[in-house]
Amino acid sequence: MTFIKAKDFTADRAWGALNIANMNGVTTRLHWTDQPYKWHINDGEEVFVVLDGVVNMHYRVDGKERVQLMSVGDIFFAAVGTEHVAHPIGEARILVIEKEGSV
Repeated sequence: MTFIKAKDFTADRAWGALNIANMNGVTTRLHWTDQPYKWHINDGEEVFVVLDGVVNMHYRVDGKERVQLMSVGDIFFAAVGTEHVAHPIGEARILVIEKEGSV
C-alpha cells in the first residue's frame, strides 16, 4: 500500500517521474516539470491528468495547432495518433497513464 502527496513530489529534472504502478503493461506515473515536453504521438492511448499547476496542452487536428488550458483536475485523453505537447505554466505535477515504454 502506498500513499502519495502529489503536491510534495519533485524531480531533479523536467519530466522526472515517480513510477506508481504497472498493471499488465499499462503504467501510472507522476511527473514533475517546469518545462515543455516535446511534440509526440504515443504508440498507444494516454490519459494525462493535471494534479498541481496549470498546463497549456497543444495538440493538432487536421494539421492545425490548437491549445487547451488545463487546471487542477482537468483530464486530457490522447487517442492513438493524437500529436500533442504539454507546456506547463510554472511548476506542474501530472499523472500520466499509458502503455509501458511509450514516449
